[in-house]
Amino acid sequence: MELALYSLLGLAPIATVFLLLVIWQWPAKRAMPIVYLVTVAIALLVWQVPPSQVAAATIEGGVTAAEILYILFGAVLLLNTLRESGALNKICHGLSGLSGDRRIQAILIAWCFGGFLEGAAGFGTPAAICAPLLVALGFPPLAAILVALPAQGIPSAFGAVGTPLLLGVATGLGLEDIPAVNERVAELGITFTDYLFVIGEKTAIIHGICGTLMPLLMVSSLTRYFGDRQSWKEGLAIWKFAIFAGLSFTLPSMLIANWIGPEFPSLLGGLVSLSLVTMALQKEWLVPQQVWDFPERSQWSEVWVGKATGSLNPVPQHMRLSKAWLPYILVGVFLIASRLSFLPLQGLLQSWELRWLNILGTEITAITRPLYLPATIFILVVGITYFLHQMTFKAMQQAISSTSKTLMGAVIATGFAVPMANVFISSNVNAANLSSIPLTLASGVAALAGQVWPVLAPAIGALGTFIAGSTTVSNMMFSLLQFGVAEKIGVSDTIVVALQAAGSSAGSMFSVNNVVSVCATVGLVGREGLVIQKVLIFLLYCVVVEGVLGAIALF
Repeated sequence: MELALYSLLGLAPIATVFLLLVIWQWPAKRAMPIVYLVTVAIALLVWQVPPSQVAAATIEGGVTAAEILYILFGAVLLLNTLRESGALNKICHGLSGLSGDRRIQAILIAWCFGGFLEGAAGFGTPAAICAPLLVALGFPPLAAILVALPAQGIPSAFGAVGTPLLLGVATGLGLEDIPAVNERVAELGITFTDYLFVIGEKTAIIHGICGTLMPLLMVSSLTRYFGDRQSWKEGLAIWKFAIFAGLSFTLPSMLIANWIGPEFPSLLGGLVSLSLVTMALQKEWLVPQQVWDFPERSQWSEVWVGKATGSLNPVPQHMRLSKAWLPYILVGVFLIASRLSFLPLQGLLQSWELRWLNILGTEITAITRPLYLPATIFILVVGITYFLHQMTFKAMQQAISSTSKTLMGAVIATGFAVPMANVFISSNVNAANLSSIPLTLASGVAALAGQVWPVLAPAIGALGTFIAGSTTVSNMMFSLLQFGVAEKIGVSDTIVVALQAAGSSAGSMFSVNNVVSVCATVGLVGREGLVIQKVLIFLLYCVVVEGVLGAIALF
């Protein structure tokens, strides 16, 4: 009875997030400060966590939030720089000219290019860019959204150069501050970094198997809901090409997660996918003979159409396609060079670090290596691009201004969401003789769900993203809970945490924040509920398949 009571009290922060963001539909920048205060109140009054521990966890969370915002700033700045230089338009023109078949355009732009954008920038960028591009090519706005959002749900596991795992899962598991996690890592005879590597490998396999069919599901839904004949068959007719496109991303992603690490599966997987699918189109491999298109615009339903109209902007004459792609290629080269231990660059970038040991007399320590964060390389490439693309100072100013405006809302939301997750996790030091809030919840969940839990684990990750609006924050909130349940029911903790990471990625297609954002870009404001309803089938596919895969792997 006592366990059930504490578990219910521990749910208060999560319930508050759900109430404010989902039921009352508050913006995250308004809701997250209140959720933080609720979490602090539960920690202080129920768990009896010392105020110094709460303050120290808040400070450490602030450092992590600053790292996330720095990565976001660098990624979005590079994207806006390419938009201002004309490179993004050149890339889009190049992709759109490869095929007139709408099914193939959806796969090439939403799946291949969108997967690459997720690996490079993350944070909802792919759908926000790919949906308007598809509208500009002649897609109904609703159709553009319903391929752009599901396509984003697979690469998000390793979005923004692995941020959901390297910062999300790592912070969620306590950044080596949780005794239970440290004991498990010691049992395995590896380091905490290696432990994250293993979780990344398993995430890539589980999510990759599930994601291989996503392009086929996307185009089948496209022909079913937006075609003259409303036929699934017209989408299934390109099954060979769709599965090839799926494998062209998921197989490289799995291999890269195993060989290099969690920073590159989506970034390099997207590049490989773009290259292979482009080559297949140029050589007409697996390409269907019959070209599929939407009905005449006059026959479009009013539900499909938004207020925005789009067209591709003119491309600067001096901009070659290779020149447009070069900044992203440089990002990939520099990031790989900085992550290979046998090269001197890794040690050089890691040599300068900022640390605050034993914050406020606690055992909590905050350490950051700013130069080693991916944002530093993004900003370096921005500087190179400025000269390479012969940009004006005014265009560069506009890129910086657009980036700053994009970040304004994220600063408050992230600045409270991450400290909230940290207080949540660091509640293991308390006078009530309780485990931390997430581990107490884990005990309650384990008693309730038992061996069925692995089947449900991806759904919890997806729910976290739906509520928090971020794959990274979902992993922060629930990774320790997933770890604790795995320990309680006696199954592999790395697989269960990988199911969390995979589910949280799938949840990005369903996230309220992402849905609102992408609807705004194509003029479908007010139809967010319809979009969520339509995307639900893709989400259910992911969490069910991943749950079954997890159960098979564990039992």
